[in-house]
Amino acid sequence: MTTVQPAEFSTLREQFAGKFGDAEGARLFFAPGRVNLIGEHTDYNGGLVFPAALTFGTYAVVKPRTDGLYRFRSLQFAAEADTPVDRVAYAAEDDWANYPKGVLSELLQLDGGVYTANLRGADVLYFGNVPNGAGLSSSASIELVTALALTAIAGLTIPTLTLVKLSQRAENRFVGVNCGIMDQFAVGMGKRDHAVMLKCDTLDYQYVPFRIDGCKLIITNTNKRRGLADSKYNERRQQCEDGLKWIREKLPQLGSLGELSIEQWERVRDAIPDPLIAARVQHVVTEDARVLEARSRLEQGDLAAFGKLMNASHESLRDLYEVTGFELDTLYEVASAIDGCIGTRMTGAGFGGCNVSIVRDDAAEAFQREVAERYTAQTGLVPSFYVCEIGDGAKELRWD
Repeated sequence: MTTVQPAEFSTLREQFAGKFGDAEGARLFFAPGRVNLIGEHTDYNGGLVFPAALTFGTYAVVKPRTDGLYRFRSLQFAAEADTPVDRVAYAAEDDWANYPKGVLSELLQLDGGVYTANLRGADVLYFGNVPNGAGLSSSASIELVTALALTAIAGLTIPTLTLVKLSQRAENRFVGVNCGIMDQFAVGMGKRDHAVMLKCDTLDYQYVPFRIDGCKLIITNTNKRRGLADSKYNERRQQCEDGLKWIREKLPQLGSLGELSIEQWERVRDAIPDPLIAARVQHVVTEDARVLEARSRLEQGDLAAFGKLMNASHESLRDLYEVTGFELDTLYEVASAIDGCIGTRMTGAGFGGCNVSIVRDDAAEAFQREVAERYTAQTGLVPSFYVCEIGDGAKELRWD
């Protein structure tokens, strides 16, 4: 259990008391945001991804109740939700609180409802420093911190991987976003100073040391807000499913696009009559290959080659998958043109959100200054920068 510095979080207990009346016995939990280094829109296709947990994320102060009522409050959002344990239902007016409600719904159904008697209510106050809508997994961060907190205060010991899968189901079934497993997996299973190489259909994974000596990992927020639920995310997923159906006419045993090698793709690509669908599939197949090579290059310490793969990933997402847009493409163009930028790409679902870059230490300040100037001149938007470290997955924290 990690100790929290009192000076940094002492006000959270006071704010919890202000919301709920008493903070005696309240516990503190944390789940990080995540950045995906490479491997985008491959997760729901059963492919490879290469994410890492960040050191900023979502905190939840939680105190158990015994009357079956769950009360969800946030320091960032005005919406509040009071949810009796026997009446957990989606409500549009509850906005962000539908994410923790979805987790609660899945906990109540887990293993045939065996834990229902343990789930007796709680007061929960959230505080997050993951930019909402930036593509750094603020939703998965809320889901995992909720899953961990509600089970811990109920006296339940449930494996993290089970909570990861449960949180994905909450977003799929309760919120209605047909996301893959990557975000929840990285948030729940992250490891300090390591990226996670994950095969999304089998959940086979490997921790890979993230060594970028002499460089910094910089996330740049376009500050163009994007929401997964109302983006074209679900449309892209359907296009991939359509492509898989056509390919199965030639490869009937193919389980997912993530199983399709580049060599196989070259042999069967004419099975897809729609060139748009073919472009989507080509991105998935080539992106999987880039992830494999990226892991190898990182293990070898070849950051220059790793950076080129990041650039190629963005260009594929722009040209074949069409999920970037004006702001992300502008950010990519201005970042990649700056001396000292080793590699750069959009990260997350796209349609706005963030770009991730590896930048030489001696160029980091100039990079931020010049990117901001050029990006603002072309878009009218002011970007935000986060110089990041790679942290651990979801955990409980001590107050002192």
